[in-house]
Amino acid sequence: MSDLMKRINRWTVKTSPDKVKANLEELRPAMLANTQAVFPELVRMETETKQVLDGEGVSIIQYPFYLAFARELWRKRRQAISGSSLARETQVLIAKWEARGLAVPVMEKIRTQVFDIAPFAP
Repeated sequence: MSDLMKRINRWTVKTSPDKVKANLEELRPAMLANTQAVFPELVRMETETKQVLDGEGVSIIQYPFYLAFARELWRKRRQAISGSSLARETQVLIAKWEARGLAVPVMEKIRTQVFDIAPFAP
């Protein structure tokens, strides 16, 4: 039972409004700088993805799903994955999103036109 009380006390201290506010005030400048550096890249990628979707005649109701696919690719790039590893990871994502109902040819165009990722060759 003392372990339970210890956990509750640690959680209470860690989540006190004053503690959270102090932590956020300390982290905010770095968070703002990161946001200002990353958001332009993210917006550019989403705009290019929407252009591919427009060109392929994809229904607007499906945009969020294709954008989620594109964001996952973007995240892989930001993790410094490249080359055949990135191509393999992209193929896995295409299979995942195909199972969720997205069209493979559209995802392949996003892969090549937006991200310039070559198809995976085993």
